[in-house]
Amino acid sequence: MSSVHSAPRIVNAETAAGELRALVGADLLDLVEAHFEITLVVARDSIVRVMEKLRDSAQYQQLMEIAGVDYPERPERFEVVYHLLSVTKNHRVRVKLSTDEATPVPSVTGLWPVAGWLEREVFDMYGVIFSGNTDLRRILTDYGFAGHPQRKDFPLTGFVELRYSEEDKRVVYEPVKLAQDFRNFDFMSPWEGAPYVLPGDEKAHAQAPGAPTPVPAAAPPAPAAKPSPVVETKKTTDKPEDTGAGKAANAAATEQSAAVKKPRAPRKTAAQKLAEAGAKPAPKPRATRKKSEDKA
Repeated sequence: MSSVHSAPRIVNAETAAGELRALVGADLLDLVEAHFEITLVVARDSIVRVMEKLRDSAQYQQLMEIAGVDYPERPERFEVVYHLLSVTKNHRVRVKLSTDEATPVPSVTGLWPVAGWLEREVFDMYGVIFSGNTDLRRILTDYGFAGHPQRKDFPLTGFVELRYSEEDKRVVYEPVKLAQDFRNFDFMSPWEGAPYVLPGDEKAHAQAPGAPTPVPAAAPPAPAAKPSPVVETKKTTDKPEDTGAGKAANAAATEQSAAVKKPRAPRKTAAQKLAEAGAKPAPKPRATRKKSEDKA
């Protein structure tokens, strides 16, 4: 007989939002339900208290991830997003808060020690400070890295580039040097055409806006007729033995042509070969000694 666990396979989505709203209480700034997910927006200073309630009272035991989001147009440009998992309810919940570059966020390493590395990632990528994290240092970028790569105002090329120096026999950092200026991309469809003339198009004829129709290539010019060379009378020899190489060669050619080659005997057919083989006498058998004679 199989036993059934008392915990539900999945939380009731209709009642979960109300239960979480009542549990968080005054620390809750907003609750958003979208795409079958629940997001809790809480006050920054109450994050530790809210997370402790969700872990102990709502059975969200595991901290799965801490992520950052950058909104440069907001006064508090950064959002810190926590993802919690309940293994008994088979349900996830998202908790968000807002902060800026100078205001620290209370650390949750006292509730989940794994938050130490997750908070270091957010600090490294966005520059968000977590108060109470005793090991808040970079974790993804290199030593001496300047800036925070996931910020929207961080240049895609960075500030410095890394290369190996043959002169110093070590890795060195240098300011980024671009071989060419940035190009402005308009992200227009190539079938519609750009509203400006691309470099090199000024050589072509003006066309209407839109995709240019390929012009058939002009036929190659016909090659100029060359005058046929004047053929002189070919030099021939009067006799076969005359080679044109002198008297000595002519004499040798005359002797060779005078020699008569022996005619080659025709090949024998298979029937002729069989007839010749039958006309030959059979070979005599070889005399063999008896074993007794050999022993004697």
